Amino acid sequence: MTAGQAAAPQVEVVTRGPVSELLIGRGTKRNALTGAGWSELAERVAELGRGEDVRVIVIRGRHGTFCAGSDITEWIDAELDVVEDSFARMESTFRAVEECPVPVLAEVRGIAAGAGCQLALACDLRFMGEQARIGMPITKLGIMCSPAFAARMVGLIGPSLTRQLLYTGALLDAPAATAEGLVDDDLPEADLTSHVTAVANSIANQPRSPVVAAKRAVNAALMPAREATRRNDSPAVSAPDFRSGITTFLHRSRRPVEQPS
Repeated sequence: MTAGQAAAPQVEVVTRGPVSELLIGRGTKRNALTGAGWSELAERVAELGRGEDVRVIVIRGRHGTFCAGSDITEWIDAELDVVEDSFARMESTFRAVEECPVPVLAEVRGIAAGAGCQLALACDLRFMGEQARIGMPITKLGIMCSPAFAARMVGLIGPSLTRQLLYTGALLDAPAATAEGLVDDDLPEADLTSHVTAVANSIANQPRSPVVAAKRAVNAALMPAREATRRNDSPAVSAPDFRSGITTFLHRSRRPVEQPS
């Protein structure tokens, strides 16, 4: 990564009337975000949610992919408290999306893995390109699934399939993700952005206050599970497995299938 890329923001806001778009990542590492990137995303979501003129937010990744999770190069030789802080930043971002007053839509291309999957699941609606994949391949890195991570999947696809995906690290393709209810629809790649834009505009054309009230009502129904999983006293990673998993991952191909964090 060049010095220019390192200094570039990991979140860009593009506003088109009542619809605000968040472009995430730098177009490298399949838009895996650093800890600072996750905090930046949380701040942008919160700022937009406070804006009276914003009625819907769309999250998209750069360069044809959504988000491959967290940038694990930050964790090379990092102390465990640094790793724990990274996971706390991720979870704060997912909560910011869930608690944002206005609907947040995810446009998923390429890959949504690990924290990228969780970001998509935190959104109100999810739409996938037909060639995209989504899932939580985190066990191979020694990452301990948090109750909040599991709850987001269980609420959409039930405990059995959640167990299967978490235990095996399997990724669902777009048709399977739609059929199982993990995402709302899958579309040809060429039609995805126009479809998401149409849905966003349809929401934006409604009066803001009733839509905000509708999201608040749905959130109230989901609150028991969210409150039950808000606190997690377990470590984010299994230290020996984590060190081994990171080393193995970073010594794999320079173009890994997914960055599962």
